[in-house]
Amino acid sequence: MFMQLRFLQPFFRFSRMTRPALFVICSSLAVAAPSVGLAQDASKAIEKTLVEKTVVEKASIEKAASEKTAVEKVAVEKASTEKPTIAKIVVEKNSVEKPSVEKVKDLDSVYTQPPSDDLSYTLQGEFIGEVIVPAPVAPVDSSKDNSVGEAKDAALAKPTPESKVLGLQLRVVGGENFEGLSFYGGLPGEKAHRPKPMKLIGRRSGDFLVLSGGPWAIFVDKDGCNLVDKTGKPLGRLTRVERQSPTLGAKPPEHAIVLFDGSGTEQFQKATMTEDGLLEEGADLKPMIQDFDLHLEFMLPYMPKKEGQGRGNSGIYIMSRYECQILDSFAQEAVNNSCGAIYLFKPADVNMCLPPLVWQTYDVRFTAPRWAANKTKIRNAKISSWLNGVKVQDDVDVPSSTGHGKPEEPSLLPTLLQDHDCPVRFRNAWIVDRGLMTSDSFPVKATREPTVENSTPKAEKAESKLTAKADASASKPPTEPAK
Repeated sequence: MFMQLRFLQPFFRFSRMTRPALFVICSSLAVAAPSVGLAQDASKAIEKTLVEKTVVEKASIEKAASEKTAVEKVAVEKASTEKPTIAKIVVEKNSVEKPSVEKVKDLDSVYTQPPSDDLSYTLQGEFIGEVIVPAPVAPVDSSKDNSVGEAKDAALAKPTPESKVLGLQLRVVGGENFEGLSFYGGLPGEKAHRPKPMKLIGRRSGDFLVLSGGPWAIFVDKDGCNLVDKTGKPLGRLTRVERQSPTLGAKPPEHAIVLFDGSGTEQFQKATMTEDGLLEEGADLKPMIQDFDLHLEFMLPYMPKKEGQGRGNSGIYIMSRYECQILDSFAQEAVNNSCGAIYLFKPADVNMCLPPLVWQTYDVRFTAPRWAANKTKIRNAKISSWLNGVKVQDDVDVPSSTGHGKPEEPSLLPTLLQDHDCPVRFRNAWIVDRGLMTSDSFPVKATREPTVENSTPKAEKAESKLTAKADASASKPPTEPAK
């Protein structure tokens, strides 16, 4: 009977899921049908049902597409009648009236002048004073026999407090948040300074700040800091200090080349001077000098919402190869990319960076590498540097270019004041070409071996002197005695 159902084969040209279902249905109808005619009628009914279903699905898809088109059309018509968005208004306003540079800096929290409306700025800085530090309590060993009462006496014994000098540095890290470092012995660069800091964190409330992280709580106001213990007992007060570099305002020596004194930028290949007579970052020096002593003064911008290398970044790119880093790393530990570092090569021996918006000094002594005729290097470059009058790099041997500096080769390249999109300012810059300095000890006199004429032994010289003296005495006339 299945041989007579060949007319149903076209209906099996569906997916694998559809064919088995149709096969079962047709088989059932074929078995139940008393004749082949009934089977044919059943197959026609199935075909009609499938066609109707396809038509319904197609109509549903067309209806959905039509409704979507209608919605999009309404949205477009609505958008064309609505007012422009805020973003569009801002663009149109800026195209007519561009904000000034200072306004943009205020919006980005970047300042080249002290802000008048930032309470956090008034709290940052350096503080120093004497505080009472309790001596640590010796732990009690409970495993020992306490019958004699030694452990009890040790537990009850009061430690003897001592007075110590404490230095504190505070920096703003966005909004009301602060980070700080405190040092026993004083601030960085002072003789008794101990380099291992205590790290502190705090948050401003109104015009004062509360710091924690040490063995005390610190309440900071614009003039100083009060320290209290956990019971609220006063431990001391630190006073605000504003340190100044001993080389600030140093006048150029007689043979120095004045690079910048506020009168012009003639000593730079490219440079921009501000309206108030300061040199901007991104200046390229004209003089290409091999061995030199460089002095310059710089001011870091106040960028409280920036971090790391995005905060007051510049640098002295010696010969476009070796960078002495400039960065707002005040109140931070010295690392190989902080202020005073030979960038990514060696950290400063001590972090002598001062707070932003105060004038600081950088003094650099550079000795260029030496080369042979076949372009092989004979001797590495040498760098010594002083940050705010304190030596932070001591005759450091630099084997290659640093950071993103250009490759070493036996040729001179200009020294740059790096542009890192931070408004660092410079003034009082001068350089001494050590290759032009004269020496009082030149020419050098030779040390000669004794000749035949002056090789007479000392004893013979002494005897000849005595003989000459006796002969001279004998030849003199006798003197008459005084009457």
